[in-house]
Amino acid sequence: MAEWLIEQGIGEERAIRLDHGAIIAARTHWPGTLAAGQVEDAVLVSRTTGSARGTARFANGEEALVDRLPRNASEGARLRLKVTRAAIGEVGRAKLAQARPADEPLRPAPSLAEMLRQEGHDVRLVHRFPVDGPRDGPVDGWDELVADAFTMRMEFAGGALHLAPTPAMTLVDVDGTLPPRELALAAIPSIASAIALFDLAGSIGIDFPTFAARADRRGVDEMLAQVLAGWPHERTAMNGFGFVQLVSRLERPSLIHRIARSPAAAGARLLLRRAEAVVAPGRLLLTAHPAVVAAVPPPWRDELARRAGRPIAWAEDPALALEAGFAQAVQP
Repeated sequence: MAEWLIEQGIGEERAIRLDHGAIIAARTHWPGTLAAGQVEDAVLVSRTTGSARGTARFANGEEALVDRLPRNASEGARLRLKVTRAAIGEVGRAKLAQARPADEPLRPAPSLAEMLRQEGHDVRLVHRFPVDGPRDGPVDGWDELVADAFTMRMEFAGGALHLAPTPAMTLVDVDGTLPPRELALAAIPSIASAIALFDLAGSIGIDFPTFAARADRRGVDEMLAQVLAGWPHERTAMNGFGFVQLVSRLERPSLIHRIARSPAAAGARLLLRRAEAVVAPGRLLLTAHPAVVAAVPPPWRDELARRAGRPIAWAEDPALALEAGFAQAVQP
């Protein structure tokens, strides 16, 4: 299996997979929330009469939807549950995590490294991307990847993908100036890249340009099948309106979902990552949008000071975009 490199950042774990120095896949994990694979005793806080479904509250205060409840499980009972899907945040709403009763030993939420190892991947912890050494050339592109996730846009020659997380699915709109068939075929490699780079899963709807010829639609279906061959999923054929639906197993929020639901929190994590990269001597000054500064809790500030080994100062600039915060060394 492929090797993943992992940064254990402040408030966030990040993983990338490389091909000739370029990032071709990425994942993020925000510790402290429920994660698939976690086994914990939780309290059943609600249950609909006659239903095998309910809501349970875990020790961290987070709630999850529970199915397959036994008949004798009543509200207030403690149940051993296994988390099957993390919470998925969208603009304006959040889908609770999902869990089911389990007869397994207690197990804390897995780290990102543990998640990848469980899938059979090789994992290497690194201090930071890029990595320099005999095994790696310089690696760049994390900031650019996050910037694309903030704009929910990925450009390709002749067009662009526009992504939108909705309650039903993640929508991908293909837009550009090429003729419809050429535009659809040109977009497919970028669609495959977006799935891997943004860690998209679940239900994904792709809105291609409309073209009437069945042979043209079949050509798009065949190319999609080819580029997505290594990704476990099911797929509909393109309909007459240019729409294709992909469905894969959903266990965690994508980078798109994280940013759409919590843009200031995502900006805060990005700011702290940039701060950790500053090596010049002097006091460390972090400048960001006020909402980003407010999204950095005291424990994260303390951890940054510990890692940096120097005083930290903060400045707010409302003119900055949420993802545009920066860090620099300044003299006292």
